[in-house]
Amino acid sequence: MPNSADPTRVIPHPARVPESDPAAADAAEPIETDALIVGAGPVGLFQVFELGLIEIKAHVVDSLPRVGGQCMELYPDKPIYDIPAMPVISGRELTDALLRQIEPFKAQFHLGQTVSAVQRQQDGRFLVATSRGTRFLARTIIIAAGVGAFEPRKLRLEGLEKFEKTQLFYRVGNPAEFEGRRLVIVGGGDSALDWALNFARSGSFTAASLTLLHRREEFRAAPASVARMRELAAQGRMKLLIGQVTGFETAADRLDAVTVTAADGGITRLPLDALLVFFGLTPRLGPIANWGLALERRAIVVDTEKFETSEPGIFAVGDINLYPGKKKLILSGFHEAALAAFGAARYVFPNKPIHLQYTTTSTKLHKVLGVADAEGSAGAAR
Repeated sequence: MPNSADPTRVIPHPARVPESDPAAADAAEPIETDALIVGAGPVGLFQVFELGLIEIKAHVVDSLPRVGGQCMELYPDKPIYDIPAMPVISGRELTDALLRQIEPFKAQFHLGQTVSAVQRQQDGRFLVATSRGTRFLARTIIIAAGVGAFEPRKLRLEGLEKFEKTQLFYRVGNPAEFEGRRLVIVGGGDSALDWALNFARSGSFTAASLTLLHRREEFRAAPASVARMRELAAQGRMKLLIGQVTGFETAADRLDAVTVTAADGGITRLPLDALLVFFGLTPRLGPIANWGLALERRAIVVDTEKFETSEPGIFAVGDINLYPGKKKLILSGFHEAALAAFGAARYVFPNKPIHLQYTTTSTKLHKVLGVADAEGSAGAAR
């Protein structure tokens, strides 16, 4: 792998910013940043911290509408047992703790958008464009995109897609939008159960009706959630229907009902105003596959010194990378983020030696973290 970046080298054509792309051409001036982190999961959040300790400022892009990555999208309330010093912590708690930890560094997040194009500039920086037209000029890029960009698994019925974002939803942004509507939630995992419970027991929210539809009696959600859902169904606060959506009806150009077929062939017509589908998320490498980086088994090949990719100045940490002995663990990603930060520093501060300092004893790091005054006060008090 090359040891330094050739300022005249351009990443291969598929990753270039298209000159005819109106989003790129019409956007405001690019946002200049030391580092651009692609991915706001736990490893991406901790990357902000490690960069911040050596005074590298970062912006973060993620395809999901909120931070937390897989932890928040797939198992926000399930316990995680292998985070150092935390006997047990949920995905939500881990995300919240990481956000508190990086507060001193004031990273800016750009959510709900994917990086669509990357082009190296004459000065060695990267011009990066996203699916929403946001542009960055970054000295270095660190990919912390987990197993890739997440896309919802769709309910495949011809013609149904025309109702997406008006009556068919794969994510819930503002729950209040469903006030007074006839809701049908489809799915048997944690997301489907969490939203069904949220809507059924919300004191300030009232749906005209709420039905949870799943293809079988067994659920993949947390047992406590399933038990609570059955309890609410028994109380008449929601309905549970077993079967699969096999058709739909429209009225006045709106989605009016879905047809549900049971295992015994029985058919039920289910009137609705909004259809919420939670079949889980599919990870895809997406546009990253076209960046010209060395790939193996749908992962990005990196070294083990600084977790740099085949493209100088671009690093990859967490589940998206691959190297001999790789283990897809959050704690492994944290280690990789620390070394990647030092690797990135030579692109951000090419003429500045970066020395390892310890947060326990370094007064400089105490100032960076905003704890200098607190330490001084504590010492005075003693």
